[in-house]
Amino acid sequence: MINQHILKPQKYLQRLIFGLVIGGILVFATAFAHAYHTSITKIDYNAKEHSLEISMRVFTDDLESVLSHQNNKQIFKVENNDKNDIAIERYVRKCFRFSNNKNQAIDYQYIGKENEGEATWVYLEIPFNENIVGTKLQQNVLLDFFSDQVNIVNVTYKGDRKSYVFKAKETLHELE
Repeated sequence: MINQHILKPQKYLQRLIFGLVIGGILVFATAFAHAYHTSITKIDYNAKEHSLEISMRVFTDDLESVLSHQNNKQIFKVENNDKNDIAIERYVRKCFRFSNNKNQAIDYQYIGKENEGEATWVYLEIPFNENIVGTKLQQNVLLDFFSDQVNIVNVTYKGDRKSYVFKAKETLHELE
């Protein structure tokens, strides 16, 4: 009987230590879920529709964090069929802008978003009948929230593809 009482505390202690180790690993893994902040934007010219079709991929948790920050710490959970499109569109319009070679803003339509778990796609469309050369693109999505944020933009226009990198001190590029 004495051995049974001694073994029970030992097993309890082993389970406690095992639980603390596993808990520590989970906390560590969660804290470093993605150690980098980046977005990828694809801009394709649709010659038939005379439009630029834009797909922007951002990390969902980063988007939720910036939306919360921009909206008085309101909690945002970005999912398909949620009610967050107004807040997302408002934020994207503040950070993503096109202007023509005369420096006039070119308006675009917010199409919507699609959540894929850790990534969220934001879709935009711009009616476009001009030459893309000389237009300017501002892409500072999440740059106001993460100092290490990097936004990569791939532009395909009439068969030519160019890539641009936007970061803290490079938020505007003239397209070639």
